[in-house]
Amino acid sequence: MSDLITVIIPCYNEQETIPYFLDAINKVYKSMKSKYDIDMEYLFVDDGSSDDTLKVLEEYSQKDPNVSYLSFSRNFGKESAMYAGLEQSDGDYVVIIDADLQDPPELIEEMYATLKEGEYDCIGSRRVTRKGESKIRSFFARQFYKIIRKISQTDIVDGARDFRMMTRQMVDAIISVKEYNRFSKGIFSWVGYKTKWLEFENIQRVSGTTKWSFWGLFIYAIDGIVAFSTMPLVISSFAGLLFCLLAFIMIIFIIARKLIFGDPVSGWPSLVCIMCFIAGIQLFCNGIVGIYMSKTYTEAKNRPIYILRRSYRCKEQQKSKNL
Repeated sequence: MSDLITVIIPCYNEQETIPYFLDAINKVYKSMKSKYDIDMEYLFVDDGSSDDTLKVLEEYSQKDPNVSYLSFSRNFGKESAMYAGLEQSDGDYVVIIDADLQDPPELIEEMYATLKEGEYDCIGSRRVTRKGESKIRSFFARQFYKIIRKISQTDIVDGARDFRMMTRQMVDAIISVKEYNRFSKGIFSWVGYKTKWLEFENIQRVSGTTKWSFWGLFIYAIDGIVAFSTMPLVISSFAGLLFCLLAFIMIIFIIARKLIFGDPVSGWPSLVCIMCFIAGIQLFCNGIVGIYMSKTYTEAKNRPIYILRRSYRCKEQQKSKNL
């Protein structure tokens, strides 16, 4: 039997890019069909878009036999969209790719050929340049990867994209990780399996604008650090010990100064500054603990990662017609 490749495309307000993406992916499919005799399904995941993304997907699903879609009841986020696509996928091999063509679909053929050799379980992609991004955004992105690689035991590659092809075995392992607060770049590495990285230069969006603001990326970075490292808690503990030690030393110093030199205790302005500084450190440490507790709280509620409002699967429709 022919291998089935499920291509998962998370979408949020991507009505303009979908036609361009389908043109590009259809060229890849025709090339791979002639070389490897594979089947391919394009599984779009509409993440509660506020534009006509769902309408466009419905139109193309009637024209293109390979187009399927899932539509959420609201915006759950890209992480939920990727998980939904993985959970609903049927392919022997599964690809995750963005609709804006910043991930070159042409690499899918190379990914498949490499996976068929049997040495690797995943072919990932990473950007070697960040052309087109602001310098501030690029700087903070690189600093994030440097920090998380130092404080986490999970290997998270700098510049790694969600764009990758995985075997069915690896996909099933990822699906088994059902945590609500998801950071897929870490989960992909945490489940293990052997990964080969393909490098490419940054490509501009074919149309539209990015949905990731600087603040959104900052929150996402915090989620990643909290999900795959407890080092912030260790740092807050050491900060507490350090200030306790400093306070003990200062108490000894003030007592000795009074007994030896008879100097009165003075320096109220400096004392107020020190108190404010220490109070700030305490609040910062409490904030770190609070973030971990909030993540634990959301996990304990055991809410679903996503809720489907509508779906259409081309392969299921074809099977029903054949029956």
